[in-house]
Amino acid sequence: MSTPVEGPGQEGTGGLATLDRELEELIREESIEPGDHERFSHYVKKDKILESAITGKPVRALCGKKWTPGRDPEKFPVCPTCKEIYESLNG
Repeated sequence: MSTPVEGPGQEGTGGLATLDRELEELIREESIEPGDHERFSHYVKKDKILESAITGKPVRALCGKKWTPGRDPEKFPVCPTCKEIYESLNG
């Protein structure tokens, strides 16, 4: 039977303790912007929405807003800035 290099609660130079510290740093650095994302539905790449649903990681809309999706976008009007950017890309 093998002995783990790092057990729960032990901090070392590698392994899970390092990954946990790195993840905590990333979460602290990752800012979720307040703003009108509560009032509008924003345009985001479909694969990013799926990734966010799986990981809980925030997404960035075409307009630059960053948030974690969690509500029905059908219930809100489309963000005018996202719509303008989308139309200019597909125009």
